[in-house]
Amino acid sequence: MAIDYSVYLVTDRGILDGRDLLKAVEAALIGGTSLIQLREKDISSRDFYDLAVKMKDLVNAHNVPLIINDRLDIALAVDADGLHIGQDDIPLGIARAIMGPDKIIGYSVSNLEQAQYGEENGADYLGAGPVYATGSKADAGMPIGPHNLKTIKDSVSIPVVAIGGVGMANINEVKQAGVDGISVISAILGRQDITEAAKTITAIWKAK
Repeated sequence: MAIDYSVYLVTDRGILDGRDLLKAVEAALIGGTSLIQLREKDISSRDFYDLAVKMKDLVNAHNVPLIINDRLDIALAVDADGLHIGQDDIPLGIARAIMGPDKIIGYSVSNLEQAQYGEENGADYLGAGPVYATGSKADAGMPIGPHNLKTIKDSVSIPVVAIGGVGMANINEVKQAGVDGISVISAILGRQDITEAAKTITAIWKAK
């Protein structure tokens, strides 16, 4: 399966105002979202597993890969397409050894040193940021800005996805850093018409 990092949706049920997560993700997929990361921090392992099984069936039906956030065990249990980990999660090299060479592994970075470490230790792509201030992740850290994003992109040969505070108003600024895609949460899931939001963001990203 070819990986299109352009519009990378990370899930967050907290901003859906009670709307069904699977229906929301399906609406985003219809709108052109190219990659889905299932992120769950506050549910049991069993509930995460059950949700991940349903999510994998949904996204793969749209020929889009499913990435699991943090939970290596869940990624393995549902045979997800990949895993995304951060600086405080299981070590990248160990994750690669366990997941094997054919699964996607993403790695969150916020500086040059972390980016180069990620490339050297088996990451398939980097999530670099937060580019801007974001309310979606309380532990996101200080914004790195578009200039440092470009520095990270220029320092590695693997794909880089911009994360943190990216929305319709700043997509073009992010594109100028040369990154391979944008990671969004509230810019799609926080909108009333999710499909339309995904269509608009995808169109902005693809515009020359």
